[in-house]
Amino acid sequence: MKKISLIIERGEDAKLWGRINYDDNLITDYANNIPALERKMKKLLKDFHEISDVEFDYLYDVSVFFENFNFLKQTKIAELAGINSSLLRQYATGIKHPSPEQAKKIEVAIHKLARDMEAVSLYAE
Repeated sequence: MKKISLIIERGEDAKLWGRINYDDNLITDYANNIPALERKMKKLLKDFHEISDVEFDYLYDVSVFFENFNFLKQTKIAELAGINSSLLRQYATGIKHPSPEQAKKIEVAIHKLARDMEAVSLYAE
């Protein structure tokens, strides 16, 4: 099975746009949701590169990430990332776009939160 990075961004048309770079070819398409986008991208890979067994590694823009994982508290992630929570909300809604450095801070905070959650054990009698 091939693992390929799929970059997912929100377009000005409110659609999800995906792009992959495979064998020096840029492949793009859009859809209304991630499962539909994944199906379309797999079809394009099969049509143009005869690849049928592929798994995607998602790379989200910040607004798509927070839309897809809307149960996360943006205020807590901003705190962990050391950035202003109002600014993070602007990133999450697409009003502003983070610099690569800001995006990395957010990513590190999300990964820390995931590690903390993974270490949780619940007790019940």
